[in-house]
Amino acid sequence: MASESMASVPLTLPVLPLDDEVVLPGMVVPLDLSDNDVRAAVEAAQAAARTGTGKPRVLLVPRVDGTYAGTGVLGIVEQVGRLSDGDPGALIRGLGRVRIGAGTTGPGAALWVEGGTVEEALPDPLPGSVTELVKEYKALATSWLKKRGAWQVVDRVQQIDGVGALADNSGYSPFLSVEQKVALLETADPVARLKLATAQLREHLAEQDVAETIAKDVQEGVDKQQREFLLRRQLEAVRKELRDLNGEAEGDESDDYRARVEAADLPEKVREAALKEVEKLERSSDQSPEGSWIRTWLDTVLELPWNERTEDRYDIRGARAVLDAEHAGLDDVKERITEYLAVRKRRSERGLGVVGGRRGGAVLALVGPPGVGKTSLGESVAHAMGREFVRVALGGVRDEAEIRGHRRTYVGALPGRIVRAIKEAGSMNPVVLLDEIDKVGSDFRGDPAAALLEVLDPAQNHTFRDHYLEVELDLSDVVFLATANVLEAIPEALLDRMELVRLDGYTEDEKVVIARDHLLPRQLERAGLEAGEVVLEESALRKLAGEYTREAGVRTLERAIARLLRKVTAQHELGDRELPFAVGPDDLRELIGRPHHVPESAQDPAERRTAVPGVATGLAVTGAGGDVLFVEASLADPETGAAGLTLTGQLGDVMKESAQIALSFLRSHGAELELPVTGLKDRGVHIHFPAGAVPKDGPSAGVTMTTALASLLSGRLVRTDVAMTGEVSLTGRVLPIGGVKQKLLAAHRAGITTVVIPKRNEADLDDVPAEILEKLEVHPVTDVRQVLEIALAPAVVPVDVAA
Repeated sequence: MASESMASVPLTLPVLPLDDEVVLPGMVVPLDLSDNDVRAAVEAAQAAARTGTGKPRVLLVPRVDGTYAGTGVLGIVEQVGRLSDGDPGALIRGLGRVRIGAGTTGPGAALWVEGGTVEEALPDPLPGSVTELVKEYKALATSWLKKRGAWQVVDRVQQIDGVGALADNSGYSPFLSVEQKVALLETADPVARLKLATAQLREHLAEQDVAETIAKDVQEGVDKQQREFLLRRQLEAVRKELRDLNGEAEGDESDDYRARVEAADLPEKVREAALKEVEKLERSSDQSPEGSWIRTWLDTVLELPWNERTEDRYDIRGARAVLDAEHAGLDDVKERITEYLAVRKRRSERGLGVVGGRRGGAVLALVGPPGVGKTSLGESVAHAMGREFVRVALGGVRDEAEIRGHRRTYVGALPGRIVRAIKEAGSMNPVVLLDEIDKVGSDFRGDPAAALLEVLDPAQNHTFRDHYLEVELDLSDVVFLATANVLEAIPEALLDRMELVRLDGYTEDEKVVIARDHLLPRQLERAGLEAGEVVLEESALRKLAGEYTREAGVRTLERAIARLLRKVTAQHELGDRELPFAVGPDDLRELIGRPHHVPESAQDPAERRTAVPGVATGLAVTGAGGDVLFVEASLADPETGAAGLTLTGQLGDVMKESAQIALSFLRSHGAELELPVTGLKDRGVHIHFPAGAVPKDGPSAGVTMTTALASLLSGRLVRTDVAMTGEVSLTGRVLPIGGVKQKLLAAHRAGITTVVIPKRNEADLDDVPAEILEKLEVHPVTDVRQVLEIALAPAVVPVDVAA
């Protein structure tokens, strides 16, 4: 490495200040003598040279913001004359570095200082690292010079051998700042100075590469735009020539949209909004992204059937016949649609089609268990009314914009599902089925159920505004049918805007009719069979509906029929079965296996659940319709010390409270009921609801739990053919509950013959089909004592043993 520099040869020199400029040793620079400080220094140097020998000498010192650097450069005034612009100037050559000392006196008006030259010493030979550094600097400098086209300077740089001189040569670099050049000047060690110059040159080349890349990308973009502009101009010229050749009138896309808007049958406010958008399109350029947004919006508006309406079919008898032919049962819905058509007919005859800007639409909520035909009913309603039908699936929708549309400020904005349904239907009065409205969710993107409030409000939906359209859309003539499985999952405000129609499931007779008239023909076609090749006897269909399936709807029944037909088809293809073939009830086990649902009444008495005291049969309503619910009770051994009440079966808070009420009632009225309840305080009571994986809640199992505990304490069995439902109070009153129709249908499916219900639910029996009531013995009761009299069989073991 280089040895340390040392100062020697004391000098007294006039100071030539350089503002915002630095001269390094080895550089030859012209200076303007019109500057007073420069002229004073040169004149003082010339005056001093006259008294001695040699050329005038000055000390070139950088002056940055009025502050002199600590190191200057000894300069020789080579020549004084005129610069290229005619101003007086001097040509000065830098020789070596000088450490600036104290000020002194001298001739002329210049500032004189004392200083000492800085000598640089390097070992000989140079270490390898210094040699590599020299090669790197020369390579970087050559690369930079070639980029600038300074080929004549490349050879001069390659010929410089001195380490310090090579570093000082970077003083010519125009990209170095004054501060960087001062740093080079004040670095006395030649190796350190060359490292600094190399780093500065490397950094500049890296910045230059980035700048060249950016400039290249920009230029490519500009070239592409110019190319596209030129091609578009050429395309316009070609189109113009073709129009002239074919004699067509000249026009552009905006003129076409204007003509389409003016020719379309649009409401007045919609026409005004569309023409404003056409004006924006005319002002925008072809390259503007706003143009494509406006065109998409105009296409959407022009595609909507603003004044298109289908004529309702006012043949009321014919409409009812269509509904009866396509769906068995469901009388409530059929009556509601018939009423709607009758009222529409009367309003139309009396000129009351539009009142207050609103038409006579309808909003119905069809609530019932899966498989009862809610979705297919919507298409039948449209068929009966002579309207278009559109289905909108809402299951799992979480974004409010799915209903009301996106704002046009977003890329890829679309109208909401309601507007798209109207466009798909092609008329303003279709039947729109909002399927699975209870499955709508909500998150940070909004609540779609809240967005449906305006859509399903007959008092508001004649001025519905979609966020994408931003014009009023009249939905008052649309018949909305919303389907749901769980009523409680629909928000109360939304449910208040709809007319509720319950579909509680089918009776066994209705299932047989549906299977015979609808399911069997459809599955015969899917199995590739003719109508007479496989015949299912009515007794076989009844057994399929009663013992192979137990559901409120008919989906599982249809799957069982399909499986049966597939089996017969496969046996025929294998040569094991001849067609035609009549399937009887005795053939079912051979074809599709054993029955899955055998009624309790059909089982051996010793194998029934209620064959021991403490087990009662209740009735419940689930998302899949009505169902039978068993309650089991047991007492712990007094020696275990496990007193208190234990509840299992994944129960909700309301059902847990019902168990507490049942136990409290028996404790307080045990003597009256002749039950040995004195030992309950020392023994643990355990109540269990089988099917523990299924969550259960509600108050309607109160009488069932009371009966199970009374059976356990008395030792009397609960009758197998009895099921019960009702809420119990602390005084023993039986309070009303919901879902009576579904519960009675479930009891009938399970083979129950006697049902106990609250007296205040007696009016709900009007909704139960007559054929079901004929097969059930229904006991309306007001007090739990009546329940116990009906449900408990005579004692078979002494009371004290049971206790």
